[in-house]
Amino acid sequence: MTTDVFPAVLSDLQFGPGPGVVVDSPPGAGKSTLVVRAARHIAASGEPLAIVAQTNEQVDDLITNLATAAPDLPIGRLSSQTYTPTPRIGTHRNVAVDTAIAGLGGSQVIVGTAAKWATLTSGSWPWAIIDEAYQMRSDALLRIAGRFDRTLFVGDPGQLDPFSTVETERWAGLSWDPQLSAVAVLLRHNEDIKVHRLPVSWRLPATAAPVVSEAFYPFTGFTSGTGLGDRSLTFATHAFGSSPMDTTLSTAASTGWALHELPARHSMRTDVEVASACAAAAMRLLQRGAVAVSEKSPDGTPVTAGRIAIGTAHRDQAAAVRQFLPPDSGITVDTANRLQGREYDVTVVWHPLSGRKDATTFHLESGRLCVLTSRHRHACVVVARAGISELLDAHPSTGRMYLNEIVKFPDGWEANQAMMFHLEQHRTSAT
Repeated sequence: MTTDVFPAVLSDLQFGPGPGVVVDSPPGAGKSTLVVRAARHIAASGEPLAIVAQTNEQVDDLITNLATAAPDLPIGRLSSQTYTPTPRIGTHRNVAVDTAIAGLGGSQVIVGTAAKWATLTSGSWPWAIIDEAYQMRSDALLRIAGRFDRTLFVGDPGQLDPFSTVETERWAGLSWDPQLSAVAVLLRHNEDIKVHRLPVSWRLPATAAPVVSEAFYPFTGFTSGTGLGDRSLTFATHAFGSSPMDTTLSTAASTGWALHELPARHSMRTDVEVASACAAAAMRLLQRGAVAVSEKSPDGTPVTAGRIAIGTAHRDQAAAVRQFLPPDSGITVDTANRLQGREYDVTVVWHPLSGRKDATTFHLESGRLCVLTSRHRHACVVVARAGISELLDAHPSTGRMYLNEIVKFPDGWEANQAMMFHLEQHRTSAT
């Protein structure tokens, strides 16, 4: 985060004409740092603060970061009846957990999910921070917005949009469409709200930031906080035997990207060969003893299983990949929805369009591919069957258009084309 962004954000939050401030943050731009810094500043004034996140994991991450940075700050964790404190929460003595506001009376900062905040029947706060605000549906904001005087909205506009399990076509084009993100509706109804942008990604390396920026953030681009020579990925050993993954991993290590391409074929969603290849790439990284050198570790640090993630579009694909990994591998395998906001040294991505006969709206979702290809600090390996470019050419974007509907740029088809054009320059064959 650049040094001049936070004072401007804080000034507009405190004295701006609107009821809040929006901060757009690309992947790894210091969003968590800004939230913690803002929370500590508000808490220092002696006034109570509410923090809203979208999932329990995000709440626990926020509390961990804030409790570590301010060990003397009384923090309350507003939870459901079924919530069990995780070990990372239990280690902080300044954190209290309760299902009711009354039980957190001594807490100056209270953190909970949007769903939990919506269950409150009384109470108000002068200050609030809403994290991952672009993941929040507008109807969820409507249920709690009246409890906060001034609010800081922080999130990534390029990530996955809010989703719903019911049909939302009846509201399409309305300015308060509940399927829109909280930020989209907020800005449509409050023209005086200031929007700030964090212009630097400290996660993505110099090999990735320009690619992700051009594909997913064409009008609000960002740069990498590091240069081309600041990070490297090497291997301590050749390991036993040979593997078709060796060339792929070498390509990823030297360029930051690799497209491990399997033969073209229409396949089931849980393609066994793709699942096996994803697992093989991750395991071979461990076998080869990958070492990451960066500004944080100039002498190099081993890429352990906990620093590797495999991302998929569907839960059953993630389950298929786990079948090819040891039960105690320690490698994270999850969907884009659950990987959102997390960071790893190396990621392996099961391309959402791999082996498909068609390109549906779900699989063309730009936010899904953005999440999958922007979690890494060093390298990203994409596993897919050949033929995705041809599939995209055969299925141009043809979604319905509605009057007054907010058009998202870039659309999924365009973003996928841009990313595929780049990946094809780093293609390695599985045969």
